[in-house]
Amino acid sequence: MMKRPWTIVFILVAIIFFGLAVFYWTTKAGSLPHYFPGYEAGSTHVHLKHGLAALILGIGSLVLAWFSSGKKSNSSEEKSTKTD
Repeated sequence: MMKRPWTIVFILVAIIFFGLAVFYWTTKAGSLPHYFPGYEAGSTHVHLKHGLAALILGIGSLVLAWFSSGKKSNSSEEKSTKTD
């Protein structure tokens, strides 16, 4: 059984957000799927802010993965080292 399933989840979410950021930066607003935020029929501009938001969320997900992969502290070990 995996010890840290949240780390894997956060990494997968980060990959999805990075892919979404690239998709927003390379696709015109009129070519986005109609259920995506920023879809505008017939529009030829690219949503840079939507891509930037997805990039920031991806970085945030990687930070969460980093924090969730850290070593868990054991309070009984900390107490025993302080008394020695």
